[in-house]
Amino acid sequence: MCEPSKNKKVIVVGVDNNKESFYSLEWTLDNLLTPCKCNKNETPFKLILVHVKNFDGPGLSNDSRTHVEADPKKSTAAAVTNLAMDFCKQRSISDYEVEVMEGDAKNKLCEAVEKHHAHFLVVGSHGYGAIKRAILGSVSDYCAHRARCSVLIVKKPKNKN
Repeated sequence: MCEPSKNKKVIVVGVDNNKESFYSLEWTLDNLLTPCKCNKNETPFKLILVHVKNFDGPGLSNDSRTHVEADPKKSTAAAVTNLAMDFCKQRSISDYEVEVMEGDAKNKLCEAVEKHHAHFLVVGSHGYGAIKRAILGSVSDYCAHRARCSVLIVKKPKNKN
């Protein structure tokens, strides 16, 4: 039996302007948010899409840039969240919220977990080696050790473009 919407478990998914982030969102939608058998419009989880604006980071990736060029007045946050919402709509997922935060992604994702009482946090992985991860830091590693819920780190298969 499906849970009523107000009692659903919560999944927080970090989305940003890189393809690994969108692969993890796509994986979550395809594997964790399949509609319930008793009601095709209901999913077993409520989805919270969290985008963290970090003004020190790089700009849009080539994958996301095409979505912004049509309207140059859109901010990166709007482009990223609109693209994430499109992913949800394409899969008929309607029980989601979008939250845009400012600051350091690793801290803000952990804050979002607390705020929404999340049961899962899903993040993508760049697949950096130990040296690059030590220099740049790893959001997924930080969250895996500090978030107060289970953390799913989705890696993009090497054969996927």
